[in-house]
Amino acid sequence: MTMKAVTGHDPRQMFSQVPFTRMLQMRREFSEGGKARLCIDAREELGNVIGAIHGGVVITLIDVAMASAAVSHCNFERTAVTLNLNTSFLEPGRGSLTADSELVSCDDQVAWCKAVVTDADGRVVARGQGTFRYLPLPQ
Repeated sequence: MTMKAVTGHDPRQMFSQVPFTRMLQMRREFSEGGKARLCIDAREELGNVIGAIHGGVVITLIDVAMASAAVSHCNFERTAVTLNLNTSFLEPGRGSLTADSELVSCDDQVAWCKAVVTDADGRVVARGQGTFRYLPLPQ
């Protein structure tokens, strides 16, 4: 199967067209000035054996939030793909989760970002950091 690149007239709206984030029902609250916030609500199909949101979903939330922060820094004129991602899990993720991310530093090719995921009660569920390569937008 060949997958298609996500393209569009408005690069700021490409996030909402990514099939995987749509399937997860991930929402972007904002992405501007090197910062981003993404949210996801618990659903049965996202659960793990202990009744929390699966760690893979939490990692994806962190990854996408950091990439969103990175591309907002360059005014969405490029995209960013993950080079490295480190995540520490601190609590099971239950209920609605929010990832707040920010660009820490970058050059013309690589961005370094960090993120924290909290639950609705403000408990820190996970922390992450990663590096992202800037690439041209798909045509």
